[in-house]
Amino acid sequence: MSETNVDQWKAWNGADGDFWVRRADRLDAGIANYMEPFLGAAAIRPSDHVLDIGCGTGTTTREAAGRGAEALGVDLSGQMIELARRRAEGIAGIRFAQADAQVHEFAAAAYDVAVSRNGSMFFEDPVAAFGNIRRALGPGGRLVLLAWRPMDDNEWISTFRTILAAGRDLPKPPPQGVHPFSLSDPARVKSMLGEAGFVDVRLTPLNRPMFFGEDPDDAAEFVSSQFEKLIEADQRSSVLAALKADMASHTSERGVEYDSAAWLIEAANVS
Repeated sequence: MSETNVDQWKAWNGADGDFWVRRADRLDAGIANYMEPFLGAAAIRPSDHVLDIGCGTGTTTREAAGRGAEALGVDLSGQMIELARRRAEGIAGIRFAQADAQVHEFAAAAYDVAVSRNGSMFFEDPVAAFGNIRRALGPGGRLVLLAWRPMDDNEWISTFRTILAAGRDLPKPPPQGVHPFSLSDPARVKSMLGEAGFVDVRLTPLNRPMFFGEDPDDAAEFVSSQFEKLIEADQRSSVLAALKADMASHTSERGVEYDSAAWLIEAANVS
């Protein structure tokens, strides 16, 4: 996963600390169908200075540098940053830093575009965090975020939680908590970004198939490892069987895919 508050993400789904580094390519493949509209909204130009928040292993940061921009990727995870640096060797105009975007002292008005691909949902104080990011943008600078729409709109997470719960009633994350769906409420997003000083806040709904594995066995191993703490030990075999059966009905020549729903969030710094 790409951001940022690693401890909060681990608490939400139970994956171990190295999980996201080991599965970096799988995570990129999972949301690859969102890259075109996300980068299209970012509209990165060769003259731009780009700040990539919760950059993970640097996929978006490299895309920005590949368009001729000067790009800085930041993430809380030192392991992610280390891998990002290795993958960016030989690429001009790219830097990485292990930093907390909520409080890091970015150079004021130094960036034209701030982007975050599923990396801005784990801020403990979103208004302060986005205010800090806004101050790093120059007048008229652009903010482009990709974030999940509500859990019930996302077939993948709704299906997996139901199967892994095996009849238990799992509580949903609170609307204002720190979790992957913390930016799913448009009214809350507009309020937070407005309070942080952004203007012209827009949310565009996107729906794309999300990739989980080459086949049901591969995908079930990935998902069950990701959500390990949701599985009761004495029900593991039956849960995995149910998971694989459902995944078989979602398998095509492209692999195992489930529908997903995200917001493309755009805003501007005051000019």
